[in-house]
Amino acid sequence: MADVTPDRGAAFKAERADMLAFCAGLDPAEWRMDSRCDGWRIHDVVAHMGTGCKAMFSPAAAKMMRTNDIEAANDLLVDTRRDRSSPDVLAEYRRWSAVAAAIFPVMARRPLGGLQMQLADLGRFPLRVLTGAMVFDHHTHLRHDMAPALGRPAPDTDANRMTVVGEWMMAVLSNQVRAAAPAWLDRPVGITLTGPGGGTWRVVPEGAVMPGVTDDCAARITGVALEFPEWGTRRASWRDRDVRITGDADYATAFLDTVNVV
Repeated sequence: MADVTPDRGAAFKAERADMLAFCAGLDPAEWRMDSRCDGWRIHDVVAHMGTGCKAMFSPAAAKMMRTNDIEAANDLLVDTRRDRSSPDVLAEYRRWSAVAAAIFPVMARRPLGGLQMQLADLGRFPLRVLTGAMVFDHHTHLRHDMAPALGRPAPDTDANRMTVVGEWMMAVLSNQVRAAAPAWLDRPVGITLTGPGGGTWRVVPEGAVMPGVTDDCAARITGVALEFPEWGTRRASWRDRDVRITGDADYATAFLDTVNVV
């Protein structure tokens, strides 16, 4: 992870403020337009945000933790709100994201923040890191699914928010690589993300993604932190972004082609 300790609560509050400001400027036709998230309108993306915040503080939380398909679970929650009006969807988001904003700083404190929690098929995470899932969700949906679909400029971000986003993505990636256990991953891979929220990591053969890059890395991948949420979720190809490889290019390419953080 990056060298600074992120303020996850502040990151979520900033993302919430950006989401509310963006939604305040939408007209009725824009709410009905397709986002770049397959099968979801702008209305549905905001519904997803609201249900995600609400689920954390309702009986739905247990279902989300146990499901083996978080994408299907998210679709189901959105389906229950497709016929609601956009003002109602926005009101639900505003209410429950405010609850999350108040609770997240508490969840990050010791010893509570160190508790391990399961999140569906994404694996287990310390509670303090789990709060970063909502920061990542807001960042990615607003900047890569909503704003470009409407031809609107995406809001700026900052180093703290990008650090939280990167922390969450690397935690998910670590669980994914461990679970997949690819036989070809027999040497470490180094990852460096530059710019605000950047840092260095290494992927070891056992699958863990750990801070720092060591001299024994067979290949090193260098990208831009601001671009990682886009190509790391396959919303864009890493080949079309500022991603550079040194060392064993075939090995690094094989690794990059497996990355798909959800």
